[in-house]
Amino acid sequence: MLPDVSMLIDFARMVIEIAILTLVIYKILYYMRGARGSYVLAGIIILLVALIVISQYLKLEAINFLLQWLLVSLPTALFIIFQPELRRAFAQLGSYTVFQGKRRREVIGELVTATANMAKRKCGALMVVERRIGMQALIDDSVRLDIKINAMVLESIFFPNSPLHDGAVIIHDDRIVAARAILPLTRAENISRRLGTRHRAALGISEETDAVTIVVSEETGTISIACRGVLHRDLAISELENYLEKLIIQEQDDTDLAETVQMLEEQSELPSSAPAAGERSAEK
Repeated sequence: MLPDVSMLIDFARMVIEIAILTLVIYKILYYMRGARGSYVLAGIIILLVALIVISQYLKLEAINFLLQWLLVSLPTALFIIFQPELRRAFAQLGSYTVFQGKRRREVIGELVTATANMAKRKCGALMVVERRIGMQALIDDSVRLDIKINAMVLESIFFPNSPLHDGAVIIHDDRIVAARAILPLTRAENISRRLGTRHRAALGISEETDAVTIVVSEETGTISIACRGVLHRDLAISELENYLEKLIIQEQDDTDLAETVQMLEEQSELPSSAPAAGERSAEK
């Protein structure tokens, strides 16, 4: 006997509703992962749950009445608490689909320009591009900024004797959100002793998050990039731009940097015995 058409429609409607709610809840949690208001929300939820359990267990009628009133007023309070985050979320939603690729290319362009200029001057730099895993704890312990990414701003931050030149810059979306960030150093023992603190910090943050980190050596002016626990050194500017496009625009999370390096070297049409391919090293 064939199932009733109305039952199939109801089942399909239920599946669609579950999928929409799952997507909305996931996006809200993903967006709130790095917001300061998330700690406030967590505190409110813990306090309410504790009060509800205590009042129900001890049958405290006055507290039960107050909790009912608070639950009615909670949505309004949440709108007030998360007003900055909500405003930013709606602004990003309006431009996400159309302009996301354009913004990422602008970020890459500014990063490449700043890196090239600092490499010529042998100006040490450490720039971290946040991807899906948030770094709010590091940002909170750094000098907080909110500046649209710009090559001249990056160069001024890392200019010798600048108050912010020590540590790393953290970039979220198309904005510089922190400077003078202290990154965790790698604990790997099989890395080259020639690597300085900047390179070890780039490896360290890449082992704990999926961030892409660019390093400019203060001693030699060489350019390196780290992602997923892999450090690739001595890059040309064109190679850096290719890697950033693969890792930021295409978001190759399932392909680590070593595989990306191999792919790009094959595309470069250089013979396998060429010195440039042999001298570059990927350290893990």
